[in-house]
Amino acid sequence: QLQASGGGLVQAGGSLRLSCAVSGGTFSTYGMGWFRQAPGKEREFVASISWSSNSTYYQDSVKGRFTISRDKAKNTVYLQMNSLKPEDTAVYYCAARSGVFTYTVMKNYKNYPYWGQGTQVTVSS
Repeated sequence: QLQASGGGLVQAGGSLRLSCAVSGGTFSTYGMGWFRQAPGKEREFVASISWSSNSTYYQDSVKGRFTISRDKAKNTVYLQMNSLKPEDTAVYYCAARSGVFTYTVMKNYKNYPYWGQGTQVTVSS
């Protein structure tokens, strides 16, 4: 199971840290991803991290503002979001997959079999 938390309402320019707690499975060797979905839009890739934490990928619009990390001891993946913008408003989901870790694979939400329930992030202008 994946449990996302940490969303909320924040003003533009503010920060939030999302957490994704993993339980009930051996996800230490899984690649993890964060996606988001705004109303009326398709789910889009935000960031991903390899099981070893040696590799990360980001959507261009969040590079330099968001940081993905993982704490294997706590079975938790984080998404630190700084300099938030109104266009970052969405429901954020964490997801997990095993196997190949490439940008092409990790950016496609259809490649992830395991999903958390989502947490709402609202950025006011």
